[in-house]
Amino acid sequence: MKRVLILGGYGNFGSHIARSLAPEAGIKLLIAGRSLERAEVMAASLGAANAPEALAIDIAGDLDAAFAGAVPDMVIHAVGPFQEQGYGVAEACIRHGSHYVDLADGRAFVAGIKELDAAALEAGMLVVSGASSVPCLTAAIIDEALPRFEAIAEVDYGISAAQQTNRGLATASSVLSYIGQPFTTLRDGASRTVYGWQDLHAERYPELGVRLFGNCDIPDLELFPTRYPSLKSIRFCAGHEIKALHLGAWLLSWGVRAGLLPPLGRHSDRLLRWSFLFDPWGSSRSGFHMFLSGRGRDGSDRTERFFIIARQGRGPYIPCMPAIILAKRLARKELSGRGARPCLDLVSLSEFLKAFEGFDIGVIRDGHDE
Repeated sequence: MKRVLILGGYGNFGSHIARSLAPEAGIKLLIAGRSLERAEVMAASLGAANAPEALAIDIAGDLDAAFAGAVPDMVIHAVGPFQEQGYGVAEACIRHGSHYVDLADGRAFVAGIKELDAAALEAGMLVVSGASSVPCLTAAIIDEALPRFEAIAEVDYGISAAQQTNRGLATASSVLSYIGQPFTTLRDGASRTVYGWQDLHAERYPELGVRLFGNCDIPDLELFPTRYPSLKSIRFCAGHEIKALHLGAWLLSWGVRAGLLPPLGRHSDRLLRWSFLFDPWGSSRSGFHMFLSGRGRDGSDRTERFFIIARQGRGPYIPCMPAIILAKRLARKELSGRGARPCLDLVSLSEFLKAFEGFDIGVIRDGHDE
């Protein structure tokens, strides 16, 4: 039986992962966080195949002592935000012979995990960063489309969150940290500076109607130009379901950009609480889109449109799926690969689509349901 320790196991993403892994006969869950009481409540609620353990672990504390006592075979790190974290958790995993998986969306954090590659290889451990929607799912969609293209020149994609969903403070802090802040992305074949939550535009979704979007900084912007050398432009954006809420954040982005407002990340707790006031006007449906453009195998222009519609508040399960899939592989003794890397080439699109089954998550590609 494999011992899987979930850091942040009672949080927004950690609890989704715990519920999905609880029925696995080959997994014993260790639910951990700073609050032992909350970990115990979460562990007791799971009805797991094997009785979970609840642990009090602070990632800023003595991880060597914590891991020596817990003896995990895999640690799933779901304590964000990752933008200002170091690699202390991953390094402790390597020292204690545990595989490591995180749900990071921090650009530098995910891209930089490769600096642990030599140590992870020597220890015989797999260290994976960004086991989430970006870059794991987004790369899987592009990889699946590559055989139909001679060259993909542009990817334009984004995530629109449902208003009526369990939004966590870590995710809010991550998004707010780059609103109005400059970062670079590939545009028209060159690195260009853009600003978070700007480049305001709208996309029309199946089922969801029109949703607004603005620029977001993610690991893909660092990783994909090298991974897909034919690319000339990459745009990733995110947005709120409620247009008034999105436009409010857009206006704040101009204040931050002009230096009239401080970085919004430091006010994430208050802004998150205010956002819940809009819930009566929202829904539980979130969406993802990716538009791929380039030259097809016959030499003509080619465009593909890919949508994911998550209903009944199921959107937060999507970024959890790579960690769930990797943990199940561990239990089946099918976890291959060693070393430290971003979560690329580990989960295929077909595995994602299979994982969507039973979650009321639909895929629409070029106008056809899948």
